[in-house]
Amino acid sequence: MRSKLEKFTLITCGAIIGVLISLNLPVFADKSEKNNLPIDELRTFAEVFGKIKSDYVEPVEDKKLINEALNGMLTGLDPHSSFLNLDDFKDLNQATQGEFGGLGIEVGMEDGFVKVISPIEDSPAYKAGLKSGDLIMKLDDASTKGLTLNDSVKKMRGKPGTSILLTVLRKGESKPLTFNLVRAIVKSQSVKGKIIEPNYVYVRVAQFQEHTGEDLAKLLKNLRQQNKVPFKGILLDLRNNPGGLLNAAVGVSAAFLPKGDLVVYTEGRAPDSKMHLTAVPGDYLKGGGKDDYLKDLPEDIRTTPMAVLVNNGSASASEIVAGALQDNKRALILGTQSFGKGTVQTILPLDSKHGIKLTTALYYTPAGKSIQAKGITPDITIEELSLNQSNLAQNSAKNSIDFKESDLTGHLLNTSKNQEANTAANAVDEKQLLHEDYQLYAALTILKGLVVAKQ
Repeated sequence: MRSKLEKFTLITCGAIIGVLISLNLPVFADKSEKNNLPIDELRTFAEVFGKIKSDYVEPVEDKKLINEALNGMLTGLDPHSSFLNLDDFKDLNQATQGEFGGLGIEVGMEDGFVKVISPIEDSPAYKAGLKSGDLIMKLDDASTKGLTLNDSVKKMRGKPGTSILLTVLRKGESKPLTFNLVRAIVKSQSVKGKIIEPNYVYVRVAQFQEHTGEDLAKLLKNLRQQNKVPFKGILLDLRNNPGGLLNAAVGVSAAFLPKGDLVVYTEGRAPDSKMHLTAVPGDYLKGGGKDDYLKDLPEDIRTTPMAVLVNNGSASASEIVAGALQDNKRALILGTQSFGKGTVQTILPLDSKHGIKLTTALYYTPAGKSIQAKGITPDITIEELSLNQSNLAQNSAKNSIDFKESDLTGHLLNTSKNQEANTAANAVDEKQLLHEDYQLYAALTILKGLVVAKQ
């Protein structure tokens, strides 16, 4: 006679096979067919399932066991694939629309811990000082080791106004750091910008959301009208930009590239995972929309000398933009090596309550370089430095830092009647910028040199 466990295993295995057959999936192993599912491994799965049901210290619902098995199957593939329920779908929609509750951190997994890819600008995590590369070891008293990424994200989310203690391991620090964060509604403004000094525009893209391309176009048009004449230089800041929607990245690239230039292409096993996306409306308007928000953009925007700032917090969609502008020789890439998240995730609904986020392809830059686990290499490396007031005078004496257009042979003279006042004001602004953001200061200096060189 068969034992109860053997009977249970047979029944469970039969049920699993029945589900697979209902999905039109071939079950029994046939070495000539790669897509057939192996019956021996399914039997082992059923035996483990049965052992848990009969011997685990506490009763466990079948639904929980199956969901955990599905999630484990996906998270075991890579850090970005996962099993989704209704709440997960809602969280994804909120993030892409630019408003959601929580701490404001884009995260992944590394060595079983939650890794900070980038804190979202103006979020609680950003203001508290979390940095790209930080490993979150504990959430309050709960270790993140052994938790899935989705479980950790759920713990970090919560009612606005409630607090959570994060224990963080940071490279270069001898002991873990702690951050007491208060949850809030995170409203991420994806595009900001200003005329940083006469004829030079600074644009910051913090995240690629549903309306990022459209918002960028509006900003550039407004700033161009304010400036009244074509810009001399454009500085695009993608530092600590964790990515977002692919079509938004294509739209941002299309604002600066000639129509039809290749932005990115993808390669995967499924036929629909192979895409070539170019700087044309059909490739960046969501859902194939008919309104081209770039059609009224002044043409000189696409020819103005340009520099792009990236760092190790620049990931995914921001790497696509940097790679497209670099390979099409449209912009100089400055800063430090980017994060290297070069995989495509596709949301595949299973039924009305469940779906999966599955890695289906790899991104490639126009020149055929894979971004995955490598990132974008800057044309000129600018390390992140912190300059305090005591060493500003010493550093400003070095040519590598204190380099202005007036130092260049053949520079154009300022014939304005208020030349002395303008020069003094600019000197104060440059010194303040050097103190607050050395990378931005150095990038602006290099961009000015690029403009002069092209003249």
